[in-house]
Amino acid sequence: MNPKKCCQEIYFLLFILLVSHYASGQTVVADSAGNVIVGDITVEGNHRTRTGIIMREMAIRRDDSLTAETLKEKLEIDRRKVINTNLFVTVDLLTKPNPDSVHTDIRIVVKERWYFIILPVFQLADRNFNEWWYERKRDLSRTTYGVYLSYGNVTGRADKLRFLAEFGFIPKFEVAYTLPYIDKAQKTGITIGTSYSINKNTAFRTWRDKLQYLSSEDINRERFYTYVSLTRRNKYYTFHSVDLRWSYLTISDTIAKLNPNYLLNGDKRQRYFQLTYTYSYDKRDNAQYALQGQTAGLQISKTGLLPSDDVNTLYLYGSYRKFVPLGKKWFFNTNVRGRVSFPKRQPYVQTVGLGYRNDLVRGYELYVIDGQDYALIKNELKYRLFAMQKHLSFIPVRQFNTIPLAAYLNTFADAGYVKNSYPEFSNTRLGNSTLFGAGAGLDVVTFYNIVARFNVTLNGLGERRFFFNLAREF
Repeated sequence: MNPKKCCQEIYFLLFILLVSHYASGQTVVADSAGNVIVGDITVEGNHRTRTGIIMREMAIRRDDSLTAETLKEKLEIDRRKVINTNLFVTVDLLTKPNPDSVHTDIRIVVKERWYFIILPVFQLADRNFNEWWYERKRDLSRTTYGVYLSYGNVTGRADKLRFLAEFGFIPKFEVAYTLPYIDKAQKTGITIGTSYSINKNTAFRTWRDKLQYLSSEDINRERFYTYVSLTRRNKYYTFHSVDLRWSYLTISDTIAKLNPNYLLNGDKRQRYFQLTYTYSYDKRDNAQYALQGQTAGLQISKTGLLPSDDVNTLYLYGSYRKFVPLGKKWFFNTNVRGRVSFPKRQPYVQTVGLGYRNDLVRGYELYVIDGQDYALIKNELKYRLFAMQKHLSFIPVRQFNTIPLAAYLNTFADAGYVKNSYPEFSNTRLGNSTLFGAGAGLDVVTFYNIVARFNVTLNGLGERRFFFNLAREF
């Protein structure tokens, strides 16, 4: 036998085997034009969640013809939409050849969260940890305790039942049920709920941009409200909601005397209907901790719908946030928001400025700047130290054995302005002036939307502080 010919045959055989090996491992099948034709789309791992809830988020459909690069991009966008339902710990979209050798199938592999949660409640009654630490001298009596129950995905349709019972500094009881889709088109949802709370220790006014409290053995404030909200999601990223609620609030004689403007004119009772419309656009890569995309929102609310209502106010609120990846682990985001309200003469309890939730200039966490109108801009540059997912096989519960963990260094600069038409009511020194704050910090992001923030700040008053915040974000 000719040795040269034998070697050629061996090389040819090896070439055929090598090609066969790579062909058997390919995950997409392209047609003659180089496009990928989508085949079957299947869902795996959804033990409770209905398949339709997941497919609602998918823009890709069977028989779509896409380039391989376009398919990859669209799969990543759809994966983000599925993970942003907050129903799953992990989501993977995988491709494989269909047996017909023409189509490419898509496998949606999910790992569900733990949906039924009963947690003990032990939290601070103050606006944030920093106010409690610096202003309230770490007084443990200013805490609430109780139980929180959350039953998510009750029927497998992303619905949620929530119950809260708190005691201690501010006793409170709440119950709410949300069903995101009540129609076959999966576009309309509903939430119903009610809340009842009482205060013996009450912030009765803001003075020199700090909350002042009245402590008593008697009930100084009692509040009840109930509401129904309808939501509409016509497109993937656009949401509309209409919220109708009825509120009832009473205060003690002491509160009415200490601050006659609490409910205006020394009144001790406030009853009203409130109607709120909210529009939101949310296209972020991750609702838990966004690094790319944008959000926008507009809210219009009318308090006092009937002649018999005790309040008559109107406010408009708008916000826009942009997240920009800069490459090589660098990210930037900017956030602009503002609020205007009418009339300018308002009850203290309805007068909202900067200092609550995330509506604040960082560096001013210890202050409440009351006012009828405000504007706020927040800018942040961050660097990713690491981002990983750790699978702990020794934990038998699948909803808890995959732990995502990421850390980001950040620097920030904020500015804000509050317009206070009646500064004499609060003796404000920060209202009607521009506020500046800047600093640097560390964000730690882990599972179930928990974000821990450690910041060192400098504000326009020259105050340097270390602030800590722990929250669940959506």
